[in-house]
Amino acid sequence: MAKFTKEDALSYHEGTRPGKIEVIPTKPHSTQLDLSLAYSPGVAEPCLAIEKNPKDVYKYTAKGNLVAVISNGTAVLGLGDIGPEAGKPVMEGKGLLFKIFADIDVFDIEVDTKDVDEFVKIVKGIAPTFGGINLEDIKAPECFEIEDRLKKELKIPVMHDDQHGTAIISAAGLLNAAELQNKKLSDIRLVVNGAGASAVACTRLYISLGVKKENIVMVDSKGVIHESRTDLSAVKKEFVTRKNVHTLKEALVGADMFLGLSVADVLAPGMIMSMAARPIVFAMANPNPEIDYDLAMETRKDLIMATGRSDHPNQVNNVLGFPFIFRGALDVKATAINEAMKIAAVRALAALAKEDVPDMVNIAYGEMNMNFGRDYIIPKPLDPRLLTIVAPAVAKAAMDSGIAHAPITDWEAYKLQLEERLGRDNKLMRALTDKARRSPKRVVFAEGTNFKVLKAAQTVLHEGIAQPILLGNTEYIEKLIQENDLDLGNAPVINWRGAEERTRREEYAKVLFQKRSRKGLTYSEALDKMTDRNYFGAMMVEMGEADAFISGSTSKYSEAIRPAIQTVGIKPKINHIAGMYLMMTNKGPIFFSDTTVNPRPDAQTLVDTTLLTAEAVRKFNIEPVIAMVSYSNFGSIREGSPVRVQEAVKILHRDHPDLIVDGDIQMNFALNNELRTKMFPFTKLENRKVNTIIFPNLSSGNIAYKIMQELGGAEAIGPILLGMNKSIHIVPLESSVRELVNLVTIAVVDAQGQ
Repeated sequence: MAKFTKEDALSYHEGTRPGKIEVIPTKPHSTQLDLSLAYSPGVAEPCLAIEKNPKDVYKYTAKGNLVAVISNGTAVLGLGDIGPEAGKPVMEGKGLLFKIFADIDVFDIEVDTKDVDEFVKIVKGIAPTFGGINLEDIKAPECFEIEDRLKKELKIPVMHDDQHGTAIISAAGLLNAAELQNKKLSDIRLVVNGAGASAVACTRLYISLGVKKENIVMVDSKGVIHESRTDLSAVKKEFVTRKNVHTLKEALVGADMFLGLSVADVLAPGMIMSMAARPIVFAMANPNPEIDYDLAMETRKDLIMATGRSDHPNQVNNVLGFPFIFRGALDVKATAINEAMKIAAVRALAALAKEDVPDMVNIAYGEMNMNFGRDYIIPKPLDPRLLTIVAPAVAKAAMDSGIAHAPITDWEAYKLQLEERLGRDNKLMRALTDKARRSPKRVVFAEGTNFKVLKAAQTVLHEGIAQPILLGNTEYIEKLIQENDLDLGNAPVINWRGAEERTRREEYAKVLFQKRSRKGLTYSEALDKMTDRNYFGAMMVEMGEADAFISGSTSKYSEAIRPAIQTVGIKPKINHIAGMYLMMTNKGPIFFSDTTVNPRPDAQTLVDTTLLTAEAVRKFNIEPVIAMVSYSNFGSIREGSPVRVQEAVKILHRDHPDLIVDGDIQMNFALNNELRTKMFPFTKLENRKVNTIIFPNLSSGNIAYKIMQELGGAEAIGPILLGMNKSIHIVPLESSVRELVNLVTIAVVDAQGQ
């Protein structure tokens, strides 16, 4: 759990602008016409349309993406009854989470009443504003009645997250823990310590999933909820037991699972020792669990444990649920959040925990390789797949249960829409991945002894993108695979320096000697080069024993590219190669070239780079619109790099008149269509959106893509090596697994076109 001081927290919330959320316009508002449309008199038209057809409120207003986070502050985050105003920072925080995880807008509303009738009346009165209601931090037992009544009386999704959020996330963990511990839900003996809103909701949901009511013992502050007690509320009476147990200690003897939603340190090591073999302990009291995590794990080696804390494995965190549940419900205009939708979320979360974990998630949590197992039974909150996995599952359940007013028909389009909401528009990479899967190729990974390379190889193998071939010491690679619980199937491992590869090294050396003998290379030198993984791997492609080659993770770009040029060679009639990056931005993909190869290109090199880049862009099914940038505009400066760009443009206009390319032009004019058209109406780019940038030299191209990557939030995919005879690609030093996978995908597509 992150460390911070009281002053840190207060300063964060005060900041330059108090609070954590704001309202921003979504329509133009800079002109008088804009304001007339936004308010009077233009606003009358949607008002009249909605009056005529009330459902049009979803068409003309923000209602369909607006959720109310409503609380009276009577049960705030373990702080208790601190009142509506003191609870407001929590409600603002909830709004922030809705927005950043699911792009749902929120108004937080703090209600100054503890009276159930008055609370319900207030929420019903404001409900027309919202597409959904998230009840928050309302104490039991009032929260049960409030939610039940609002569900019956409103026709929009209503959920008390303190109850159902914890229930849904912990239930997903239960499914996976039970599987790992080889326990059937119908046989599990469950002890629940706590009888508040969360405990009751968890227990009810577990019963829906298959836990038998007669196998449950619930404990409150006065002991076991037993049939002999006369002080039980109607809700607690649901969970009475006839068993001859009256204390938590007695109830835990032989129990399979402990579910704690109570207070810290009520669970002693001896109690855990008395539980059945392979026990499950969910100790979720916050901020400190019912038993210290390390103490519990030392007590029982066969234990699976979850807590509510982020500094221990298996955190039960409500943010895994509510943003995505409401997203799915809103997107089909569901009239409620019902049991089917909650169970769909449970099963989606449980299934996601069994998938390969993206590298960005491992990095975010400081892990090497999280895998489904006793320390990973629940997905992590920063997993980017949650939105596209959970929301569709919830939406489909709403449709199947007959409460969806706007059914989804194209699920792939819906998933793309979800990704676009958070700026993760990867339609292009998705299309390339699909293309790669249709004909996966053999890809040689030069650095097979590198963990990230092995992770990338595992990913492309599992996703059907490529058939990996690993170069490296066989024993060391097998050790890495075993230590990190990787699955590379039957992927070949070639110890290129080993005695068993001597014949192949000699064959490769003969071929290289023939290629380079008139460039001063002797056979002895060629044979020596075959002990270099980059020469050996590139020769595998040249000899047809592999289709593509990936290297660079642990070596300098120049050291990896030179062997490729000498073995595979450059395309005929092309005297240069170039490096291109595909920049995935919030405004769509844009191609940058040359970013990795030519330090100070002359005019003809710029021409070759432009033609190579245009050919590559067309392979992405995109017609290139190319701006050749510089620090001048159309001849305004007649010295230095602008002159070379001007000369290259003349050649391209003369020899390739159909190519949409122009320059020299400054970057702001290249990317700003309106500004460019106004200032330079004569340009061949006309009123088109530029999607390809050719830089005047390596420095500017390399600096630009790295600035975009670090400050602009763009994802850089590449470098894509252009001009090689075969599919050879060199990744940057210390590339992430995601970067490696992306480039392998492009390498496979490249090989398909060879």
